[in-house]
Amino acid sequence: MADKNKTKITYSDAGVDVTRGYAAVEKIKAHAASTFNKNVLQGLGSFGGFYSLDGENGDVLVAGTDGVGTKLKYAFLSGRNDTVGIDCVAMCVNDIVCQGAKPLLFLDYIATGRINPDVVADVVKGIAEGCRQTGCALVGGETAEMPSMYGAGEYDLAGFSVGIVKRDRIINGSRITPGDALVGLASSGLHSNGFSLVRRLLGEDVEALDREKLGSGSLLDAILTPTHLYVKSVLALAEQFDVLGLANITGGGFIENIPRIFPKGIGCKVDIDSFPKAEIFGLLAERSGLGKNELYNTFNMGIGMVAAVKKADADKFVARAAELGEKAYVIGETVSGEGVAL
Repeated sequence: MADKNKTKITYSDAGVDVTRGYAAVEKIKAHAASTFNKNVLQGLGSFGGFYSLDGENGDVLVAGTDGVGTKLKYAFLSGRNDTVGIDCVAMCVNDIVCQGAKPLLFLDYIATGRINPDVVADVVKGIAEGCRQTGCALVGGETAEMPSMYGAGEYDLAGFSVGIVKRDRIINGSRITPGDALVGLASSGLHSNGFSLVRRLLGEDVEALDREKLGSGSLLDAILTPTHLYVKSVLALAEQFDVLGLANITGGGFIENIPRIFPKGIGCKVDIDSFPKAEIFGLLAERSGLGKNELYNTFNMGIGMVAAVKKADADKFVARAAELGEKAYVIGETVSGEGVAL
């Protein structure tokens, strides 16, 4: 996929060292745990926080928060601010639906040096669209004006979502065993991850990116295509099939996210030739010089959600996903071991 003789440009070269994030998480775990009460449920899943409302078998709230990241640079440099709100919603609700939770509500946080009402309205327009597509209510938010904290025209955007699931319907991967099938649901493109590296590789000249053709549109169109929302399809699939686990393929790609749903002693094999990749992934591979493991540890590479199901259900799962408007592929299987073999 990449030229082995070419100098690599990695995520770390672009200024993102994921090991610092891991170290930070380790340092804050004890602080978070000190706030827990008997309603906080631990060890049930890795894509959301759990809070029980009704005891052993009652309702459980699942909460998640995330931001859009440096993809925002392309939005405010191009003046195209009406789709990153969809990304913001997707980054949150695609996580909590991995536990089988139906999103109930959403809140946003927009911070900027000087409020431009038209820009804020465009951003919230996208957030509202994402909420409509996933059936959750935009119940509030905060817009903060902080002079000198941001450059002219810049802003940051984060979101917070809460969903609900019956405790006995939580999807958490605990029943996954060797020989189960992995089904991938196609992404809409880059989604909202790896953009520090994207910006390093493609630059920030939005006029040039808008002139450069890629497929039926421009390279800028491909860059700003919003993250796909999987909520309604995944919830419908979970009603019909025994979904053993769900992984949202965000930061860390396949390599970090798929194993998050596996019990100890389970790994997987993924056939990377079993699904198509959008042109932009080939372009990034060419310009970065990265090998397959590094690419699949940074980008989603064409698959935005992975479901673990029994092998006997895999083909029917794919067919039903297609009926729901999703492009789905059997991309691999679970094995004894650990990690992801590509």
